[in-house]
Amino acid sequence: MPPSPGTPRRTALALATCLAFAGTLVLALPIAAQNNNSKLPDIGSSAGQVLNPKQQSEYGAMTLSQLRHYGYVLEDPLLEDWLQAVGNRLAANSDRPNQSFTFFLLKDRQINAFATLGGYVGTNAGLVLAATREDQVASVLAHEIAHVTQQHVLRGVERAQRDSVPILLAMLGAIVVAQQAGGNSSDDASMAALSAGQALMYQRQIDYTRDNEAEADRVGMQSLARSGYDPIAMSEFFATLQGWVRANQGGERERTPDYLQTHPITVTRISEAKERAAQIKPTTRFAAPAPGANPLLPGNLRLPGASFGPAGTGHFGWAKERLRVMSADTPTAAVRAYEQMRGKGPLNEAQQYGLALARLEANQPAAAIDGLKPLVEAHPGDLWLQLAMGEAEGRAGRKADADARFQSLLAHAPRSRPVVLTYAKVLSERGDAASGKRAQAILRPLAASAAEDPVYQEAFGRASDLAGDPVRAGEAHAEAEYLNGRPERALVQLENLKKRGDLDYYARARIDARIAAITPTVLELRRIGVKDESVRRD
Repeated sequence: MPPSPGTPRRTALALATCLAFAGTLVLALPIAAQNNNSKLPDIGSSAGQVLNPKQQSEYGAMTLSQLRHYGYVLEDPLLEDWLQAVGNRLAANSDRPNQSFTFFLLKDRQINAFATLGGYVGTNAGLVLAATREDQVASVLAHEIAHVTQQHVLRGVERAQRDSVPILLAMLGAIVVAQQAGGNSSDDASMAALSAGQALMYQRQIDYTRDNEAEADRVGMQSLARSGYDPIAMSEFFATLQGWVRANQGGERERTPDYLQTHPITVTRISEAKERAAQIKPTTRFAAPAPGANPLLPGNLRLPGASFGPAGTGHFGWAKERLRVMSADTPTAAVRAYEQMRGKGPLNEAQQYGLALARLEANQPAAAIDGLKPLVEAHPGDLWLQLAMGEAEGRAGRKADADARFQSLLAHAPRSRPVVLTYAKVLSERGDAASGKRAQAILRPLAASAAEDPVYQEAFGRASDLAGDPVRAGEAHAEAEYLNGRPERALVQLENLKKRGDLDYYARARIDARIAAITPTVLELRRIGVKDESVRRD
């Protein structure tokens, strides 16, 4: 059977991806270890000889920037703040509360989550959509946090370094032999060899992580309970995933979730999770101690019952439906999905919010306002609803209503990232200089904390363009390119910006400093043969 026209391209792409990933581990990590061996801390594992804490953080940041570069990351201020709030609560109650964590969302609707070096934890949209309550999402995050705090990730790097070279050599040899055979079957043979090599590397990873799953479950559940979440949620979500697989076996679309490939779930694992939850439950929020029973507290101190109330942000319903809309293929597809839900029964409030949001994204602001109005009346102080209504009013041409709503929100929370970025977006959509200057003004208070925030940098760049401030716009756009995994583009933009004759001393100093900081990264990428072909140099 002749190969499809796309087969050679798929072979090259898959091989390049595999080599880039494995090559990074195999080649870059030993170099890093050689350059920093004298400064390595003792972390109680031979993996400490591979990367020190600073390098781990840099690797995590690089991973996130590359995911952004290829368009996998779902950037939304409200969803990001929600996930970070859940993750921060769990991290603060982990075995290493001083470890910094960055939680981010991916657009993919496959059920998956993963942790990488430096405390970077990614969660697919599909995992949140599969959950029925926030406690279940928290249980997965707690598990991934445990993989970091127990140094499973760091030790995994050491194992990958040891395994990758022989497997890659064997895989490349098989591909060479297949290509020399020629004929119509050569590309299929190459793909088979590549798939076999990738499968072997992946299986080694699975075999290794299985040895750590029980520990991550146990430690993660402790963090979950200490954070006030329901510990039974872990086994609950495991059972949900197991049922999901059984219900969708045999379909090409519904393959085994990536999460289950690296985190296999068995009946025994579910049972153990239930048993642990039963043992932990009496000591958590579900059985509040009698007033004054804690010997570590002053005898005259009485804690209100609310202190032992349910954990959680209270925003899971909004977050899940917002994520459903943001991860849909198109806004129209999202609207259609909600219409299908409504055909099966009345939509709940969260789903009504999702439908209104989908209509807003589909450029139907009037319909969005109609859908949001009863929700806003029922929950007048809810930030998620207020921001959606303000954005809908702005797009519907009701500028005065939108401005009044956002001004009220800013008065209460002038440094709220979701409020500031949403209002800046609404102002920039108006396309006039006055709106651009107003957007600049509300964005500036966040500048000190937004150095590594590409959404902020993009927003400030657009606002500065409108405001007639090309220097600040150029700096912001370049910073956004760098944070989105395109350092060469950032460098070229800064070099072109430096040629302007109207730069003052301070602007030139800022630009020089960023050029000096970015140049080593670009040079190193060029040294190993990575070049951004989209870059045009004047």
